[in-house]
Amino acid sequence: MQPRIANVWPGAAIPGGVVQLSGEGFVRDSYTEPTVRVGVRRANVLAASQRLVLAEIPEKASQAWMSVETPLGHSERFPLLLAERLASDVHPVANPVIDSKGNIFTTFSGGRGKQVPVSIFKIQAEDGEVVPFLSGIVNATGLAVLDDDTLLVSSRQDGTVYAVSPDAEIEVFAQGMGVATGLAVDSEQNVYVGDRTGTIFKIDRFRQIFVYATLDPSVAAFHLAFRESNGLLYATAPSTSSCETIQRIDQNGQVERHWQCFGRPQGLAIDSADRIFVCASRYGRRGISRLTGGVTRDDAEVLDQVVSGSDIVGIAFAPDDSMIIATGSSIHRLPPLD
Repeated sequence: MQPRIANVWPGAAIPGGVVQLSGEGFVRDSYTEPTVRVGVRRANVLAASQRLVLAEIPEKASQAWMSVETPLGHSERFPLLLAERLASDVHPVANPVIDSKGNIFTTFSGGRGKQVPVSIFKIQAEDGEVVPFLSGIVNATGLAVLDDDTLLVSSRQDGTVYAVSPDAEIEVFAQGMGVATGLAVDSEQNVYVGDRTGTIFKIDRFRQIFVYATLDPSVAAFHLAFRESNGLLYATAPSTSSCETIQRIDQNGQVERHWQCFGRPQGLAIDSADRIFVCASRYGRRGISRLTGGVTRDDAEVLDQVVSGSDIVGIAFAPDDSMIIATGSSIHRLPPLD
């Protein structure tokens, strides 16, 4: 039987991600393994049966389609949404951010207490060039952008949030933020700072600081996203558990645990359709999952994983709804999912 691909799940991936092909005719007998390609690149087959194949996307794949070959023939090409690498040799530990001009910012966070030559890199909108943007912040961690394109940067080393102008002029925005990690900003320009020892701070437009909520400590970081449609702040706090929850916090600081069974959830982002995306493992599969539903507390639904990839720590959405994906060492751009 000639192989036939009926579906690829998830339908989007970064290099190194694992996807599942379903169909028929993938294995002629128990002694043969199919050849799976992403464009012209051969993928690593992790498991194969007559109707299912698990394949790892090769690092240098560039063409967005998959095929299966056996001694009995070739399948037709099946589309795959494949991310493009924009930058390597960086060190993000949270979400990248995008300013109003389309420039992408990411960190080189470095080891604990270690001063690195460049703290922040910029991927320029006009030509895609990766350039050093800022030095001098030890363990740059969380990023956020204000309406005037001021870049906010947290340091988990000194508990300071810095404000950086588009011309890379730096000043202290707030101090005493504990082990400052994730940042989020609402439409009124209130800034939320996650101290991974257990506090979410709120800094208003006059730079007054309040304790907004208290969470259990995290072994790594608090990652934050603010959803304007319901006024809730969402947080993840990775731990050693394989079944973590996403937490949401109302304007009174009440914390509610929601959406369970994520492994080491990290970066969060909200797209133009008001859907929440989270970087995490789910049922052993690493990548990005999408949460959808309305804006009340009880009508959200967890969808299956929508992007496959390992070591994903953060995400952001560009104005065209393309997804900017940060791994521990690189930045990718994925075309809009739908």
